[in-house]
Amino acid sequence: MGAGPGDPNLLTLRAAELLAKADAVVLDAETQTPLLRHCREGVEVAQAAEGDLVRRAARGQLVVRLVEGDPMLFSSITEEAAACTAAEVDFEIVPGVPPATAVLTYAGIPPATAVPEFRVVDAAQEQDWAAHAACRGTLVIYNGIGDAVAIGKALIAGGKPDTTPVAVSSGGTTTEQYTVVSSLGRFQADLKHAGFTEPALIVVGEAVGQRDKLSWFETKPLFGWRVLVPRTKEQSRSLSEQLIAYGAVPEEVPTISVEPPRTPQQMDRAIKGLVTGRYEWVAFTSANAVKAVREKFEEYGLDARAFAGLKVAAVGDATSRALIEFGVKPDLLPSGEQSSEGLVAEWPPYDSMLDPINRVLLPRADISTDTLVAGLTELGWECDDVTAYRTVRAAPPPAPIREAIKGGGFDAVLFTSSSTVRNLVGIAGKPHNVTVIAVIGPQTAKTAEEFGLRVDVMADKPSASALAAAVAEFGAKQRQAALAAGDTPRRPSQNRRGARRRAR
Repeated sequence: MGAGPGDPNLLTLRAAELLAKADAVVLDAETQTPLLRHCREGVEVAQAAEGDLVRRAARGQLVVRLVEGDPMLFSSITEEAAACTAAEVDFEIVPGVPPATAVLTYAGIPPATAVPEFRVVDAAQEQDWAAHAACRGTLVIYNGIGDAVAIGKALIAGGKPDTTPVAVSSGGTTTEQYTVVSSLGRFQADLKHAGFTEPALIVVGEAVGQRDKLSWFETKPLFGWRVLVPRTKEQSRSLSEQLIAYGAVPEEVPTISVEPPRTPQQMDRAIKGLVTGRYEWVAFTSANAVKAVREKFEEYGLDARAFAGLKVAAVGDATSRALIEFGVKPDLLPSGEQSSEGLVAEWPPYDSMLDPINRVLLPRADISTDTLVAGLTELGWECDDVTAYRTVRAAPPPAPIREAIKGGGFDAVLFTSSSTVRNLVGIAGKPHNVTVIAVIGPQTAKTAEEFGLRVDVMADKPSASALAAAVAEFGAKQRQAALAAGDTPRRPSQNRRGARRRAR
């Protein structure tokens, strides 16, 4: 089965289907581990050196052998297929997306647009470079980095003009992708300090000249940025997905652990009151509060129908989504600032003629502020402020993460609340001064500054999505400023002392 060129999202549907059924998976390389997310729990995993395919299949197992790129292109899979045939073991070959096309696409190089000729060669096998010099279209060379200079000279000797454009791309289709554009005549000088290693592709031909117009992957606003997301894992998933879309490499480091309240009786009474008509409103200030109530409902055999006749308020979009997933559509959402203050600004005052009950249930964290309670009380409502869950500081992250935080290994850190600032500094130390500090709002900015952090980015509205967008805009502006000044765009972590310097 072809594992594709590197990006795990380029796996074919047939490959994902078979991985889900596999009894055993044999990997070509450690980099293929992310593909195991398609497998069922308990699947047997082995490296290619350990994986006797025939023996496993003969035992009746469904074995998936992952091969880099496409298994029928520069692969030794034919020997393994022959061994299956000899042992009368049935096999299927599933094609994969080959680097020859995928890496070029991710580098913005159309392989066969101007001239309808596309030639792929393996430099590991003896080649007649004079014959390949006659290729009028695009020449793609596998396994050629070690002999790149000699190959360039051989192509010129074979009649290829020394002005012919050349690109070298390594880490293709991943956020480690790194491309250098040159020409056959300048090849040696431009590659001297690039530090390329395999796997990499050499691309020769006029199509390389289209890269300036078609480069879309390496020009993403946060391309290659290593971004720290200090949140609970449940909350960070959608934020991480958004960061990945901007080209970043998010790293989720839990700083807050959500735990049940020490005394559950208060929540038990609140759920009973909710069902028996004690409340007119229920106000949710976080997705965690929704989760806590939902779990209590399930404990009592209840579902969203218990909210019938109640008005429901949500502090923001994330909380609203959690309610909708539960089957409850909020009646009230702030139209402006998504905060307790914004919710109070929208909340109707108590009117004894319109409201038969004047009581509001607030299932919240144990460390919540009194802003919402004070605002609703002033509007004439009575509030049952109930501890639905506790937030406690998480355990410190592994030593390499702590060292990266303090040593400038992260390009940005996204703080989504004051508690994430306090807890991250408490469990891992202060981020390095080259790291971009991004905060969700003014209160979080104030806390960050109290800890001696320089705030670089603040979201225009207090939501995780807006925060990610603000960081992407910051990264895009930094990139544009570098290009306008004639400089090579650099990630923040590359500006720390001792960071490896290489042109992008």
